[in-house]
Amino acid sequence: MGLLGRAVSLRWGLVRSLGIDSNPRLLSTLSSLSRFQSTIPILSSRSYSTVNTFRNNTLYNSPQKTQKDLESPARTFAAAAAAQSFDVDVPHMGESITEATIIEWSKKIGDAVKEDEIICQLETDKVTVDVRAPRAGTLSEVLAAEGETVYVGNLLARMSEGGAASPASDAASTSAPPKEETEAKPETPAEPAFPAPDEQKPEPVPVEKTLNLAQSGERRVQITRMRRRIAERLKDAQNTAAMLTTFNEVDMSSLMDLRSEFKDQFLKKHGVKLGFMSAFVKASATALIEQPEVNAIIDGTDIVYRDYVDISVAVSTATGLVVPVLRGCENMSFAQIEKTINGLGERARAGQLSIDEMQGGTFTISNGGVFGSLLSTPILNMPQSAILGMHIIQKRPVVVNDKIEIRPMMYLALSYDHRLIDGREAVSFLRRVKTLVEDPRRLLLDVDT
Repeated sequence: MGLLGRAVSLRWGLVRSLGIDSNPRLLSTLSSLSRFQSTIPILSSRSYSTVNTFRNNTLYNSPQKTQKDLESPARTFAAAAAAQSFDVDVPHMGESITEATIIEWSKKIGDAVKEDEIICQLETDKVTVDVRAPRAGTLSEVLAAEGETVYVGNLLARMSEGGAASPASDAASTSAPPKEETEAKPETPAEPAFPAPDEQKPEPVPVEKTLNLAQSGERRVQITRMRRRIAERLKDAQNTAAMLTTFNEVDMSSLMDLRSEFKDQFLKKHGVKLGFMSAFVKASATALIEQPEVNAIIDGTDIVYRDYVDISVAVSTATGLVVPVLRGCENMSFAQIEKTINGLGERARAGQLSIDEMQGGTFTISNGGVFGSLLSTPILNMPQSAILGMHIIQKRPVVVNDKIEIRPMMYLALSYDHRLIDGREAVSFLRRVKTLVEDPRRLLLDVDT
């Protein structure tokens, strides 16, 4: 096959790449060359010159395609290759968490996102999880709407590298010049200032509105995933455990005197205030070591005893109750307990707790006294077997050394699973906590006298 044959055999590739398919004259010329190929097997020097002239004068100098038009597909392809996209998946949120609900998209399609910047928030059964951008780019596609349930590992969004991309509609509107309006708009006849007498409508008679009591003062909102999970866990605890609550009261005089005397030095040295929770956590850890049944759980047909004490501390947040865990409380000092509780509380209220920080507790302490609760029966935090409830401190008359005195008193409540813990162990545990809190020297010196 001669040079002319090879050139013509590639005609359709040229047609598509050079955009000649829209020019009927050029298509007709190429068809003529194809038929001419069968009669002239060898391309002469004069024919070669003719093809060169056709290529230079006809193809590249066609008024319908400029050099800029011929280069535009290559530029578009290069731009598309440069703007590489990457996926944003639902992150791993803990061993027991498999799904979540999208609360809010912090970024919209087309927004530029920095690396590690929050693009949306997910609500799980326990915490709110921030989904962050793996690297800088532009949010190009959102694959799940707010309120939708997503699963770990699912594709959540797509991002492209580079700056913010303009929507296609905006690009089309800026590239095309505005068309001039050539047709005059039909004039709308002006409405008369006053209607004709026949068209005048009678004034409506005011009707007294009837108050619908069924629709007044009500609003319906969807329950959050965390609230649903809390409800399920509390009801499961009632349905599973044989819960019983025992009560006692503690004289807070000695602990309050200790706090008043050393609170300034404690704050200066440790950078955190001395509260009452540290004493109750330390007293509970000591009592849990002495009463291992209270620190144990039922697992199927087995009883699991723990030789360590991880105490969950209930913290109320705007989205619900969370219980971050203080680990190794039996080895912690007052200062370490206060620092840990303070840090976990701040993180909980800011919605920054991780799943790991709320898993694995062996015992729970709930302080309803901060809200003014005088007495309550706390519900178990399953699969734990016991929970201690603290309450408000009130001055009450009590008998001390056969005399009636006014003392700051607090009611304590211990709810426990009667399937595992008998009354003797429960009462002994609560009395031990009472004894240690009423005389903090026992905690500091680790003595029983």
